[in-house]
Amino acid sequence: MSQVVQSRRIRAVDLAKRRAEGRKIIALTAYHAHTAGILDPHCDFILVGDSLGMVMHGMETTLPVTLEMMIVQAQAVIRGTSKALIVVDMPFGSYEASPQQAFMSAARVLKETGAGAIKMEGGARFAETVAFLVERGIPVMGHIGLTPQSVNTMGGFRVQGRSEDGERKLMQDAQAISDAGAFAIVMEGIVEPVARAIATAPSITTVTIGIGASTACDGQILVLEDMLGLSDRVPKFVKRFGSLRGQIEGAVEAYAEEVRAGRFPADEHTYKPL
Repeated sequence: MSQVVQSRRIRAVDLAKRRAEGRKIIALTAYHAHTAGILDPHCDFILVGDSLGMVMHGMETTLPVTLEMMIVQAQAVIRGTSKALIVVDMPFGSYEASPQQAFMSAARVLKETGAGAIKMEGGARFAETVAFLVERGIPVMGHIGLTPQSVNTMGGFRVQGRSEDGERKLMQDAQAISDAGAFAIVMEGIVEPVARAIATAPSITTVTIGIGASTACDGQILVLEDMLGLSDRVPKFVKRFGSLRGQIEGAVEAYAEEVRAGRFPADEHTYKPL
C-alpha cells in the first residue's frame, strides 16, 4: 500500500534544528497574498510585521497599527503560502498591560489567522510575559535593540549598543528572553560587535535573527519593500537587491501615454461579438 506524504509548514521548533545544523535562516516581511506566495519557496519564515503601517498605510511610525489590521493582513499571507512559518507582530497596546492581555491577543491572532507564532518587542521587562505565553502553548519570537514601538522613548530610530551600559542592557535583554523560552530573537539596529557577542554567547540558546545586526546571527530578515527598491529612503543596513520602483514608474508612464494617445486598449484587448 502506498503512503501519501503530506507536506507541512515549517514550525517554530524547526528553526532550532536549522541552527543546530549550521543552516542560515532566511526571512522577509510580507503583507499580501501575492507577494507572500513569491517569498514562500525561499523563506524559512515570513513576518507579517507591524511595519505594514508605514509601508502600506503611510504612517510615520508603527504605533497606530491595530490588532485587527494585523489579523487581516496575516490572513492574506496565510492564503498565499503553504511552506513558510508565518510569524505575526503583536502591535503596540496589545500586550504591554499584562501577561493575560498578551495571551488573549496572541491567542486571537493564532486562532483567527492560522499563523504559527507571534513576535513581541521588548527585553527583560517582558520576560515574564514571554514565559507566560510559552507555557500556554504560544510560540514567541522576541525583538530587542532598536524596537520601533518604543520610538518615542528612544528619541527616534537610533542604533543601539554604542555604550557600555547599552551593551550590558542588550545582553541582559537577550538572555532574559532566551531564558523565558522564546524560540527566536530578532536583533535590530545593534552595533556589530555587540550583536556578534550576543549571537555567539553560549548562554543564548535561542535562534538569533539579524536586521542591521551581525552576520554572526543565525539568520537575517529585511522588509521586502526596502530590499526591492520600492521605498524612497531605507536604513543603512538594507541592501537593495532590486530596483522595482523605477520599473513600476516606467510601466505606469507607458500605460498613461498609450491611454492618452488612444493606443490602449488595442483591438486584441477588446471582446468581439459571437
